[in-house]
Amino acid sequence: MESPDPRHRILKSVFGFDSFRPGQKVVIDALLEGRHVLTVMPTGSGKSLCFQVPALILGGLTIVVSPLIALIQDQIAALRLAGVAAETINSGQSYEANVAAWRRAAKGEARFLYLAPERLMTGRMVEALRKLDVKLIAVDEAHCISQWGPAFRPDYRGLARLRDLFPGVPIAALTATADAITRPDIVEQLFAGRAETIVLGFDRPNIRLAVKAKQDSKRQLLAFVKRHAGESGIVYCLSRKRTEQTAAFLEANGIAALPYHAGMSKETREANQNRFMTEAHLVMAATIAFGMGIDKADVRFVFHMDLPASLEAYYQEIGRAGRDGRPADAHLLLASATSACGACSSTRKMRARIASGANTSASMR
Repeated sequence: MESPDPRHRILKSVFGFDSFRPGQKVVIDALLEGRHVLTVMPTGSGKSLCFQVPALILGGLTIVVSPLIALIQDQIAALRLAGVAAETINSGQSYEANVAAWRRAAKGEARFLYLAPERLMTGRMVEALRKLDVKLIAVDEAHCISQWGPAFRPDYRGLARLRDLFPGVPIAALTATADAITRPDIVEQLFAGRAETIVLGFDRPNIRLAVKAKQDSKRQLLAFVKRHAGESGIVYCLSRKRTEQTAAFLEANGIAALPYHAGMSKETREANQNRFMTEAHLVMAATIAFGMGIDKADVRFVFHMDLPASLEAYYQEIGRAGRDGRPADAHLLLASATSACGACSSTRKMRARIASGANTSASMR
């Protein structure tokens, strides 16, 4: 029997799930009631459904702001597979394809329109969208507003204008990475301090964390990867040169591996990324350039040859592992001066800090 509750009806009939995951209904209800929301949920916890379900209940058009074409393409493909009309206008498409996508959105034939912040915040696009029946706005990877806005994507800061440009339209800001300092900064910048903040922790219990003293890093890496023979994984290195050396070292030892860094040509980067996404037994040796947009479900390990830039960067990077919910390993090497006992202590502290937001909380600021 079909549920009379539209939330559950859409969840089942469109997305094929029998029940909501923890925290999802709280976010959905807040948006349906017209409130702005910042939600922080672990990778793989179903953040997208938090705005997709209310979007389909509210009708009209939902604008989704996303930083990378790869992320946009993944979500649009999933929505279309579920029978939901979704469009995007981006630099990766031809002019003709973008015009066709806009016409479908303008005619009310699309439920979702995905845009990068740079395209959304142009005067022409904003004015055109203000004439449409926009019911909801979702800002994905919302930590970019606070952590990386000025240097990485300046137009994320410009999203603060959305609350005035679309009065009465609820805005959902979503991220898997926003600590106690970052969250209020996002709320202040995007919502002028008035939004409901819902935090469902950061812990990914299916990822086993290990920190070891660095002794012979290549030997340690090889032993670790061999324990994961036939599985996909990512090895993070600090320098471009080291990614290439690491990939070559693994290849020389019979392990299929590729390098990835920002100094490579776009064609080579895309070719290597496509191989990683489609092949089951490949290891990618990469700098942090191999980041957002990497949504491969069966990554079984992330190995750090060097200390990440911050705890938040570490969380983002290990978050590429175990997205299918199955066990995965995150292995970090610390400088050789660190004792084995100190490494064990670091593991406990890291897990404790990541898990520190595990309880759902909501507050009006």
